[in-house]
Amino acid sequence: MSLPRVIQRLTAISGKHPQGWLVAVCMLVSLLSVWAGIAFDALWLILAPAALLIVWLALVDIRKVFFLMMGAIPLSVEQALPGGFATDLPSEQFMWLLTIVATGWFLMNWRAVDGRFLKNPVTIALLAHLFWIIVTMASSQVFFISLKYTLAKGWYFIVFYFLAARFLKEERDFKDFLWWFFVPLVYAITTVVVRHAAKGFTFEEVGFVMWPHFRNHVMYACLLAIFLPYIWYGTYWYQRFSWKWLILAGGILYLLFAINFAYTRAAYVALVAAVGVVWVVRFRLMKATLVAVALFFTTIVAYLGTRDNWLAFAPDYEKTISHTRFDNLLEATVKLEDISTMERVYRWVAASYMIKDKPLTGFGPGCFYTFYKNYTVSSFRTYVSDNPERSGIHNYFLMITVEQGIPGLFFYLLFCVVVMLRGESLYHTTRIPWRRNMLMAALLCFVLTNLLMLMNDFVETDKIGSLFIMSTAILANGSTEQEEV
Repeated sequence: MSLPRVIQRLTAISGKHPQGWLVAVCMLVSLLSVWAGIAFDALWLILAPAALLIVWLALVDIRKVFFLMMGAIPLSVEQALPGGFATDLPSEQFMWLLTIVATGWFLMNWRAVDGRFLKNPVTIALLAHLFWIIVTMASSQVFFISLKYTLAKGWYFIVFYFLAARFLKEERDFKDFLWWFFVPLVYAITTVVVRHAAKGFTFEEVGFVMWPHFRNHVMYACLLAIFLPYIWYGTYWYQRFSWKWLILAGGILYLLFAINFAYTRAAYVALVAAVGVVWVVRFRLMKATLVAVALFFTTIVAYLGTRDNWLAFAPDYEKTISHTRFDNLLEATVKLEDISTMERVYRWVAASYMIKDKPLTGFGPGCFYTFYKNYTVSSFRTYVSDNPERSGIHNYFLMITVEQGIPGLFFYLLFCVVVMLRGESLYHTTRIPWRRNMLMAALLCFVLTNLLMLMNDFVETDKIGSLFIMSTAILANGSTEQEEV
C-alpha cells in the first residue's frame, strides 16, 4: 500500500472516533519509524514511537514513568558514546526526561511545594553538599569534566530525591517500588546465574558472566546486598505463606545465593554489618557508634602520617598478583598480597599527595583519573597500575576529598551524619509498623552503601546511586510526615 493511501486510511480513522487523531498520529509515526529504521539501517529508529509514548505519559502522569524507570534500572546497560561520553540505557534517558518534566512542573507550581520538606535538615545538608560541588566545579582543573559530573549529580538529586520524596509516601507507593525493582532484578540475576552455572560457578569466571547488565561482580554483589533490606522488610506487608510472601522469601534466599557465588568480600562484610546496624538503631547507639568510627579512622590516619609509617605497607611487586581461587584470594588479602587490594593502596597513596597539593577545593569533580598518575609512588605499583579501564580511586570518601577538597568531605560527612541520626530518631518515634519497617530498610541501605564506599566508588552508577539517594528521600520524607502527626 502506498504512503498516500496509508495517510488516507489514517485520516478516515481520525474522523470516526473522538480521539482518532491521536491513534492516527501514533500509527503514522510507527509506520514512518519502521520505514526509516529499515531504509537507513538504524534499527533504533523503530523505538521512536515508544519514546514518544513515554514522553506523552510523563506529561500526563509522571508517577507512572517514575516507576517505569525503577523497573529499567536493574536491566540498564552501559553504553559508550562518541566524544568520550557514556550513558546507561535506558535508565539515564528516563532520568533526563523526568528531570525536564519535574523542573517544568516546579517552575509553574512552585507555590504548591511543601516548604517543610525544603527546610528539612536532610534536605539542607544535601543542598549544602551540592552547593560545594558547584563551587569546586567552577574552580576545576578540567571544567568540562566537572560540568558533566555536576549535571549528572543534579538530575540524580532531582529524580531520586525530590521526585522520590513526592512518589514514595504511602504504603501502596512502597509496594510499587519494591515490585517494580525486584522483578527485573531477579531476571538480571538469573542471566548471571545461568551463565555462571554453565562455568561451574568458578571464581575465575565470575568477572566474565556479568554482561550486559552489570559492570563487574563487585557492583553486582553490592547492589544485591543494599537492596536485600527492602525485600526483607517487604515480607512484613504480606501474610506469612501467602503467595506474595513466598515470592519475597524465595527472593531473599535467591539473592543470598547470588551474593555467595559473586565472590565479593565487601558484600559479605555488608551482610554481617547489616545485623550490627539493626542492633545499633534499635538500642539508640548511633551517636556512640559514629563517635567510635570517627576516632578509629582518625587514629589510623594519624598513625600512617607519623614518621612515614605508611611506607611499611608497600607491597612486593612480584608477590602482589591476582588469584584464580577464592580461598587463595582471602589468604592473600590478609597478607596484603592481593592485587586488587594493593592497587587500591597505590591509588590511596597518590590521593594523599593530591589532597596535600589542593586541600581547599581539590582538583574538581570527576577529575581524579586525569591527574592521579602524577602523584603515585612507584614502590606501591602493581601489575594493573596502568589502569586501561580508567577506574577510580576505590574509596568514595578519599575521592570526594581529592576532587572537592577537605570542605567537600566535611559537607558529605555532615550529610551522612544528619541522615543517620534523623533515621534512628524517626524509627523510634514512628508508631506505624509498615513505616517503621521502611525507615529501617532505607537506613540499612544508606549505611551499608557508605560502608561499601570505603573500598569502592560506584555510588555514581545508576544501580547503586539510585537506591542510595532514594533511601535518603525516604528518611527525609518520614521526618516531614512525623511533623504532620
